[in-house]
Amino acid sequence: MGQNSQKKPETIFALSSGAGTAGVAVVRLSGAHAFAALEALSGKPVPEARYAALRLLTDGSGARLDQALVIAFKGPASFTGEDVVELHLHGGRAVVAGVLEALDKIQGLRPAEPGEFSRRAFDNQKLDLTEAEGLNDLIHAQTAAQREQALRQMDGALRDLYEDWRGRLVAHLAHLEADIDFPDEDLPEGVAGAVRPNILSLKQEITQHLVDGRRGEALREGFRIVIMGEPNAGKSTLLNSLAKSDVAIVSDEEGTTRDAIEIQLDLGGYPVRLIDTAGVREGQGAIEQEGIRRALARAEEADLRLVLVRADDWPKVPESMQKWLDEKALLVITQTDRREAASGETMFHVKHDELPVGIIGAASVSAKADHGLDELFDTLTDHVRDAMAPREVPSLTRVRHRRALEDAVEHLDRFDQNAGMDAVLAAEDVRMAARSLGKITGRVGVEDILDVIFSDFCIGK
Repeated sequence: MGQNSQKKPETIFALSSGAGTAGVAVVRLSGAHAFAALEALSGKPVPEARYAALRLLTDGSGARLDQALVIAFKGPASFTGEDVVELHLHGGRAVVAGVLEALDKIQGLRPAEPGEFSRRAFDNQKLDLTEAEGLNDLIHAQTAAQREQALRQMDGALRDLYEDWRGRLVAHLAHLEADIDFPDEDLPEGVAGAVRPNILSLKQEITQHLVDGRRGEALREGFRIVIMGEPNAGKSTLLNSLAKSDVAIVSDEEGTTRDAIEIQLDLGGYPVRLIDTAGVREGQGAIEQEGIRRALARAEEADLRLVLVRADDWPKVPESMQKWLDEKALLVITQTDRREAASGETMFHVKHDELPVGIIGAASVSAKADHGLDELFDTLTDHVRDAMAPREVPSLTRVRHRRALEDAVEHLDRFDQNAGMDAVLAAEDVRMAARSLGKITGRVGVEDILDVIFSDFCIGK
């Protein structure tokens, strides 16, 4: 994006509601010329701030555009901190196009770039970076849990946590720097040694925050469930059954699935990415070998693996699947109807003493006989809910946050080594840790990442 309100003072405008035909469309303007632009379109004075008024909008030639509801927000009491105007139009394409074209012809106005309204709100200290990211997450939320996490972050939950940690470090830093200039002879290890327990306690809080099983990130991006097994283990059939749609080709021919197939599910209000992968075996060609490589890569990244074994093979687990049976694995015995038909059993059961040690559990299903699928669906829902349920302390939601927190912990580790030995280095370690925390909220040194953050926003926000 590369623009901000200081470098580019022009008034910006954009359609802030969704594109396409709708009952109402909202066009937003922000900047010093916003009120003048409204007067140019309506031929009337700007209404009192925060009061809606009905205005006939016309273009420069006098042609009628729309009978619109308009609202003015006087800066700094606005979303961006600048003068802001909202035009609530009828949502027809011709209406919106006509208004945007008329605005583009007004001197001092230009179309907004992605995320530029939020960027100006950040520049004018109306939002910190975590709140801005929460706003973007709220716009893109698809499940109830994503909505709740976004609202919590938008309300400042992460900001308050990180700024509290940063404030405590800055307070300790003040004592450390004072000790450099005025050493306390009464303390054998100096102030660094005296504040060391408090700083290490804070480091432990940050470390515990990091060890969260990607809870917040999984909620933003979707909990990854990978279906894996040997060819013809029923992976694609299971995917179709859980998705309640024929999204994958099902065939008796081995190697039908050559690449990962991913669908989105809502399990109990939580977003899930369900991924079908190529059957794992000795590949018969370059394309299948690449599919298997990708399948194993997805399995490594998974939050949960459904390891499929045919009922005809049970209790033997194929060697290619044994390494994946760990604390992230749910064993799924498939095609149980074939086992029942061959053996005369009325219902296939998995004995507890047959299960590998350390796995989450096991389920038995038959898509053909519609057996066990509801139970498996409930099991998955419960597991996802347990894995991503909100905690009292807000979860970090982005890799950017995680890296900054890891940097802070690294600096505090170095402080631990220098405390009581080199006061100058110890103080510098704490200063760098506080700086790392400040980067998350945007308090310090974030110019190099602002373009990346706000370019992910939609135009009009």
